[in-house]
Amino acid sequence: MYVALVPSYNEEDHIKELIARLKKIPNLKTIVVDDGSADSTGDVVKRLGVTLIKHAKNKGKAEAIKTGFDYILKNYSKVNYVVLLDADMQYYPEDAIKLIKPLENGEADFVTGYRDWSTVPFRHRLGNFVWKTTFNLLFGTNFKDTNCGYMALNRRTMEVMSRILHGGYILENAMFVEAVKRRLRVNQVPVRVVYNEIRGVVIGSRVVAGLLLFILREGFKYRLGIK
Repeated sequence: MYVALVPSYNEEDHIKELIARLKKIPNLKTIVVDDGSADSTGDVVKRLGVTLIKHAKNKGKAEAIKTGFDYILKNYSKVNYVVLLDADMQYYPEDAIKLIKPLENGEADFVTGYRDWSTVPFRHRLGNFVWKTTFNLLFGTNFKDTNCGYMALNRRTMEVMSRILHGGYILENAMFVEAVKRRLRVNQVPVRVVYNEIRGVVIGSRVVAGLLLFILREGFKYRLGIK
């Protein structure tokens, strides 16, 4: 059995469709972590008969994922693989099996999606190009995408990541950093993506700069052998 772990915050408009499509995937159990939503996200999940974990207040995506990981590790000893995806329907739920397959085949410990950049709006391409290029230069890697939130992990990697999860927009890169430092086998597979959100220029610039600083700091520490 596999688990689809879905961190959610105010996603009443999307969660029903997401769960319906995930239910069509054989042997996949869905667990939703409602991160203190102010809307009816949790009620919708309950009506659909899906396992719901609820935070009393909003703690952020990283904490929601950590809560989910800890719950799975404690309650599902036979679950060896978990796939992470957001509840906003940005990614296709059906692609989950593509991420799990390299884990099943023993080819990887940590699998992430990579996007077709020709389908990504310029404002997203620019930031992602800066982050990905800087990351690869500093860590000596050749990743195609370092910020895709569609991921799959085996149980050992879940245990590792549960101990280090932190941050908001640095979340994906923090997981990549840990994977590189621990020499985990990383695989990347193509995933489909749909963009609905339009961010303001100021907010986008702050995110680009903040994440770039994180990558630079961690990259130089890695180069210098500083833990």
